[in-house]
Amino acid sequence: MNNFRQYEDAIAMYHNGLNVKTPPIFCWDFHNEFLTAVKSFFQDLNKLNSIASQNKWIQNNWDIKNSLKEEVIIVTDAKLKIVFASHNIVKMNGYVEAEVLGKSPKMFQGEATNQITSNEIRKAIVDQQPFEKIVMNYKKNGEVYACLIKGFPVFNTKGDLSHYIAFEKAA
Repeated sequence: MNNFRQYEDAIAMYHNGLNVKTPPIFCWDFHNEFLTAVKSFFQDLNKLNSIASQNKWIQNNWDIKNSLKEEVIIVTDAKLKIVFASHNIVKMNGYVEAEVLGKSPKMFQGEATNQITSNEIRKAIVDQQPFEKIVMNYKKNGEVYACLIKGFPVFNTKGDLSHYIAFEKAA
């Protein structure tokens, strides 16, 4: 039995003599958040590129990469049904993409939404013109927030209206 005691003492002395610095566990959370954000960014970029190439969008001068970092991007089809929403939509209004796909952007509007502004946006859409407006929208939890929307019609290589794209951020 004496040999085991010597062994245990030797192991204890070895481990006590090590100068090991362990990283604080909470830093892994930050690292994971960062990796998740990077992954989401590239998923959004790939989805947008896929929609654009499948529908043969005419090239435009939007800076999608920077927009994805700073704004929420929503794409609707020509009938105004949402076909894409960037992952960061959840930070702005509490919805995730799956909850908004197939729905109209009107789902974010309500009593506090100014009808004059809504009518101006509707006219721009009918006329296939870009617009920039601040709209009072509703978060998933019912809270009202001001949303700056920059909307653009998107045309395909044949010149036909394909989609609408909106760059949004809380104003």
